[in-house]
Amino acid sequence: MKITTVIFDLDGTLLDTLEDLKNATNYALKVCGMPERTLSEVRRFVGNGVRNLMIRAVPQGEENPEFEHAFAIFKEYYGEHCNDATRAYDGIPELLQELKNRGYAMAIVSNKIDSAVQDLNNRYFPQVDVAIGDRENLKRKPEPDSVFLALEELGRTREEAVYVGDSDVDLATAQNAGLPCISVLWGFRDKEFLVEHGATTFVAKPNEITSVLLRMNG
Repeated sequence: MKITTVIFDLDGTLLDTLEDLKNATNYALKVCGMPERTLSEVRRFVGNGVRNLMIRAVPQGEENPEFEHAFAIFKEYYGEHCNDATRAYDGIPELLQELKNRGYAMAIVSNKIDSAVQDLNNRYFPQVDVAIGDRENLKRKPEPDSVFLALEELGRTREEAVYVGDSDVDLATAQNAGLPCISVLWGFRDKEFLVEHGATTFVAKPNEITSVLLRMNG
């Protein structure tokens, strides 16, 4: 069966969100009198949703009695500032338009808070039909549930879909959903790390995704 559908991760794949995530993290840490984190540290912390980001950023994580307070501050601040420095990676809008023109169905599946995913998708990616973030009663990546929901909403099957992401979480998500995975090299993880976690198909620029899809379809 030919590939007709592309499921994208969001942070580190379509959007460079790292600066805003770092700023929200450090605002919460500063308010709570905790040591702030560097950009490289936050880069390592992201990928499993914002709660896990803060578990890694806060000293002693959830065992810290101030953790829930810090996490609440983070969520409020990030909700108001998630677009301060965030931008689409160069070439991504053009890629999405090219895929739409070629008739591909597209969805975003993210561990980011669902309201932020909807806002960012509406703001940046009018070509994408379905966007799913972290919701109650929906298991988060790397569980495949959100991918299956996206396919259901698109009216497509997993046999005709491919997953595109930048992290080990994305590789595991694709595997758990039974989808091939294209790993991007402009995101939050480097190639060596991705190879260690089983990646086999790489793209260095967004427009290379079209070529990979055409090869998959013979």
